[in-house]
Amino acid sequence: MKKKILLISICTLLLAGCGKVSKLSNGDDAVVSFSKGDKISVNSLYEKMKKDYALENLITMIDTQILETEFKDYKAEASNYAENYIKSMEESYGGEEEFLKALQQYGYSTIEAYQNYLYLGYLQNHAVEEYAKTLVSDKDIEKYYNEKAQGDVEISHILITADVKDDATDEEKTKAEEAAKKKAEDLIKELKESKDVAKTFKKLVKENSKDDATKDKDGSLGKVTYGDLSESYDELLDAAYTIKDGEIYDKVITTELGYHVIMKTKSYEKESLKKLKKDIIEILSKDLVQNTADISIKGLEYYRDKYGMKIEDNDLKKQYESYIARALANLNSNNKESAEQ
Repeated sequence: MKKKILLISICTLLLAGCGKVSKLSNGDDAVVSFSKGDKISVNSLYEKMKKDYALENLITMIDTQILETEFKDYKAEASNYAENYIKSMEESYGGEEEFLKALQQYGYSTIEAYQNYLYLGYLQNHAVEEYAKTLVSDKDIEKYYNEKAQGDVEISHILITADVKDDATDEEKTKAEEAAKKKAEDLIKELKESKDVAKTFKKLVKENSKDDATKDKDGSLGKVTYGDLSESYDELLDAAYTIKDGEIYDKVITTELGYHVIMKTKSYEKESLKKLKKDIIEILSKDLVQNTADISIKGLEYYRDKYGMKIEDNDLKKQYESYIARALANLNSNNKESAEQ
């Protein structure tokens, strides 16, 4: 705060000492003057900046003003995220100076500028997620409830991962993956032949599982259902819902973590639509964000329209409209190419 007051005081003294701002013959304020009397006006500077790079800064200012108002309770979280990310990157690069050098290669003149970019990006992502919820209809919610919603289940697992060294060749990596999957298959076979599956499962978890978070809990993932875990675990849940309590799924489940041997330990009745509605909206809106190409553009446009955003300058208005049109056209083009492939 003291720094701001000092800067304002200095500016005031400079203006007082220099007298009135120099003007051109047409009345425009001058930002630069030359000894022979020539001047560069504020308006000419504005016109130049407007043509070259005003739009990006304008969009930043628009979204900051709108989203800080719309999601004022979310500002602290966005700010903390940006600050923590900056700290982690400075540590990674070995200090502020080295990190700034890296940022300058991407057009950032200060770390603060990049931090502001992260802060706004976090708010924008949140805005898009909230917008996606407005697209979920009661019909969508009811359909999901009837067709996919399930009661919670308690699942235990044994995680087997490939033993691969950093400098391993592709062939060595493939062999390690095959060995890990084979080990998981052998564990399933052993469990299927066991007279006391639960007891054997607990023993095998302690001896084999690479999941440190669940190893000392008999492999328990807790009480879960769709949406509690990332989408990559949907196959694991799909499998769990096909077996009875106390049974082992007879195939290896593969996720980004490795190879899973799973046992369902307990099932729960499905709750009412009223109780599950909020969770279903979260699931469906996340699916929209991940699988709707233009949702980021349309989501931010939704809030700009909501706040009656109107660009008064005709040139900037045209630039903005062209920017949105190009962005949507590029997305449609990319989607078409992906579909053809």
